[in-house]
Amino acid sequence: MNEKNIDEASLKTRILLASILSCNREELIIKTEEILKKEDEEKFLDGIERISKGYPVEYITNTKEFMKMKFFVNESVLIPRYDTEILVEEVLKIAKNENKKEILELCTGSGIISISLTKYFEEAKIIATDISDEALNIAKRNARSLGQEERIKFVKSDMFEKINRKFDIIVSNPPYIKTDIIEEYSLEYEPKIALDGGEDGLKFYRIIIEEGDKYLNEGGFIILEIGYDQKEEVIEIAKTSNQYKNVTCVKDLNGNDRVIIVQR
Repeated sequence: MNEKNIDEASLKTRILLASILSCNREELIIKTEEILKKEDEEKFLDGIERISKGYPVEYITNTKEFMKMKFFVNESVLIPRYDTEILVEEVLKIAKNENKKEILELCTGSGIISISLTKYFEEAKIIATDISDEALNIAKRNARSLGQEERIKFVKSDMFEKINRKFDIIVSNPPYIKTDIIEEYSLEYEPKIALDGGEDGLKFYRIIIEEGDKYLNEGGFIILEIGYDQKEEVIEIAKTSNQYKNVTCVKDLNGNDRVIIVQR
């Protein structure tokens, strides 16, 4: 086991133990001096065994931090990644600078994007959609627990199916992994519906970009998270559609292409 794997295993162990002891990781130094109750010890050993087999610690603790907030997650939704914070930050920047308040999120999952937007942009008015009832229930739960329940309307919809109005911004982190390589990413415990972007990984980008102009106000934006190697293909989809005047790409903190922004 290399140093990175050891550090990762150590972090997951601390996250698990902190959850069992109902404290934050900083408080563990004090807490670890206490003798674990039998039931807590059993939970800890069971959790360690599951983690050693590749099961995500976030699903054991039902918690993932994102944009300085704690979100409930389980196997019905994708575990939030920190790269998605770049997407949220770009939406916030454009929404505030361009006075874009009406926002549609497609494929909301656990609701992290919409909830973060309403949390950090008081004027945002958001409709968030997903095709999964289970995901929508979790998104509503997170919105309620984080005090954003009244700020977001959650709608069950297959992409634009139930949408009948226009917005200033359409944002999405859609499924974008190629169907035949999902297993290579060791994501067997996360919902396939939130990962599978079709044969070439671009299925949902085509839908959002090719149909999105009908749901955008003039001068509106489509802002999308992409896989690190999908920049050129997604830009080509946008240019081929002939519906947009500007297409740009933003990198994440690791220098990977991460967010595509197109303007109508």
